[in-house]
Amino acid sequence: MDPSPSATPIPPHGRIGPNAIIRVIDALRTTIGETACARIVEEAGLATYLDQPPQAMVDETEVARLHGALRANLDRETAEAVCRDAGEATAGYLLANRIPAAAQSVIKLLPPGLGSRALLAGIGRHAWTFAGSGQFTIRHGTPLVLSIAHCPLCHALAGHAPACSYYAATFEGLYRVLISPHARVREIACQAAGAPACQFAVTWTRAASAP
Repeated sequence: MDPSPSATPIPPHGRIGPNAIIRVIDALRTTIGETACARIVEEAGLATYLDQPPQAMVDETEVARLHGALRANLDRETAEAVCRDAGEATAGYLLANRIPAAAQSVIKLLPPGLGSRALLAGIGRHAWTFAGSGQFTIRHGTPLVLSIAHCPLCHALAGHAPACSYYAATFEGLYRVLISPHARVREIACQAAGAPACQFAVTWTRAASAP
């Protein structure tokens, strides 16, 4: 997720912000160590990024290969931890560098339901930076559901268990800072497990209510 702070040109298809690679490699290093991290990144064909992290949009197939390689080489619990750490770091990066402080202040002052809509308006405008060639949609209700059809993280994971905790953690990180510390985002359907789209249920109160 790398929304630009200025007007967005017509996006190229199939390219994603570099956080989907940078933060995953960082999380791999922290969780399993440099040697094991290098082995997974090299298996994904991305060894160059170990010393020179990408500084611009990357091909979504590179992201798919990295997420596929980590899922293939790590047990589910460790893979989930890596992806969640990477997603949380991505949310932190967006809050520090991509979402203007003034906009954050306005969102925080709004009632949660309105703040959520304002946040999602911005996410939707820049969805191409994290969904690539996929299609991002929003379904307001109880719960609020975010969907990514043709999810780029699942390209190499057909038949696997749900595999988009990176996205879930990124959304949750944004919601917990801007909407409510009680926010929770759960993946409730995943293309990697046979669903037609990856879906994320968003709640932000202990009563699990949404607009």
